[in-house]
Amino acid sequence: MKIIRDLAQWPAELRQGAVSVGNFDGVHLGHARIVDVLLAKAHAVGGPAVVFTFDPHPVRLLRPAEAPPPLTWTARKAELLAELGIEAMVAYPTDEALLALSPAEFFSRIVLEKLAARAMVEGQNFFFGRDRIGNVDTLRQLTAAAGLELEIVPPVVVDGEVVSSSRVRRLIGQGHVDQARRLLTQPYRVRGMVTHGAGRGARLGFPTANVDAVDTLLPGTGVYAGRAYALGQVWPAAVNVGANPTFGEHAFKVEAHLIGADVELYGQPLEVDFLRRLRDVHPFAGVEALREQLERDVEAARRYCQQEACREASCS
Repeated sequence: MKIIRDLAQWPAELRQGAVSVGNFDGVHLGHARIVDVLLAKAHAVGGPAVVFTFDPHPVRLLRPAEAPPPLTWTARKAELLAELGIEAMVAYPTDEALLALSPAEFFSRIVLEKLAARAMVEGQNFFFGRDRIGNVDTLRQLTAAAGLELEIVPPVVVDGEVVSSSRVRRLIGQGHVDQARRLLTQPYRVRGMVTHGAGRGARLGFPTANVDAVDTLLPGTGVYAGRAYALGQVWPAAVNVGANPTFGEHAFKVEAHLIGADVELYGQPLEVDFLRRLRDVHPFAGVEALREQLERDVEAARRYCQQEACREASCS
């Protein structure tokens, strides 16, 4: 997978392929269907399959107060798209000049001149150009005039509702990470840096990594079964999202207990998959009651991670 930010350096081998323009936030099943069609189109025209995304999301410049937290960071998005077969991803630096382009200008300057696309694949709710005034009908006219192939992909529907980034975001915000997983191509993941905490987890026998500077959407408050990635290794994890009311703390934190880990993680990047919400966060009568609950949480997280690994490996 190649991540390209400067179209002035667009490689010749990535021209004359099939292109899909969009944010692809979260890389959900709807995106996966677009990618399937994109790969087929790329094969048909004898060129590469390219996804063109924006970094940051245009709404963060246009209406920053309304911008939702992203579901994926750029490198993670590229990783997920690569797993689906995409060869290159443009992470175009969003600026006022780009946002000022009319649909026709965007199509001419980006799609035709820079990417030299021979085909395009988009979803039904595709909008582009200044003030999002271009839609799929606009794109049909532009591609037809330029002699490009165009395919509009219908949405994916799960449980009677269209799969979308906003739907995934709503589920994750409510803590329903297992339901969100059914709409995503991979479990929901966040990243951050491990910082020093109060050290209470270690004194209770359950040391935790305090995950700071998370730059994507956090799941709703709760205790979760998860998987933690650091130092090239992976561990099952019990993850607390929220405050620590037993000790009178109200600061919102992310703390991950890496089950079976015995490594120094301070100052290291850490990524966490959220697999299932186990319980609410609430105060306990005392330290011993909390310790007993943590034992149950860790065992539940361990079992669920084993089950998830078995499912992913298609075990019986």
